[in-house]
Amino acid sequence: MGSIEVYLEPYAAAPTLLVFAATPVARSLVRWAEEVGFRPVLVERLADLPAPSTGDLYVVHTNHDSEDLVETLEAVLPRKPRFIGLVGSRRHTGHHLEALRAKGVPEEVIGRIQSPVGLDIGARTAQEIALSILAGLVAIRRGGPGVWKSRNG
Repeated sequence: MGSIEVYLEPYAAAPTLLVFAATPVARSLVRWAEEVGFRPVLVERLADLPAPSTGDLYVVHTNHDSEDLVETLEAVLPRKPRFIGLVGSRRHTGHHLEALRAKGVPEEVIGRIQSPVGLDIGARTAQEIALSILAGLVAIRRGGPGVWKSRNG
């Protein structure tokens, strides 16, 4: 009898990045995310939310004026995303977080929601904002020392 040598190399599935709202920031995020190892999914309406999948989940909502933002957060929080972030300062997103509190979402869960989102690179354009967000997501995924923007902004 002969022998056979088998080499196995584990291959982890790409983490899913759910990007909510079809904004210019979202389009850039979706376009670039696959290039750095994410499986991006653009979700324009909550009704389009894909079924839960295995593997790590990252969530970014790019429209702080979205009428269904709170419902979107309620839908994704039970999936225990590794990261969840909202584009916009606390001035723009704070009332959404207060609505979650009023619905009984625990403070430790709300505290995991990053807002504003993105590394502090002085971003101004939609593309720069998307780049700062994506850099932060890579830092989380790889355990790097990414420094998030101040929550006081």
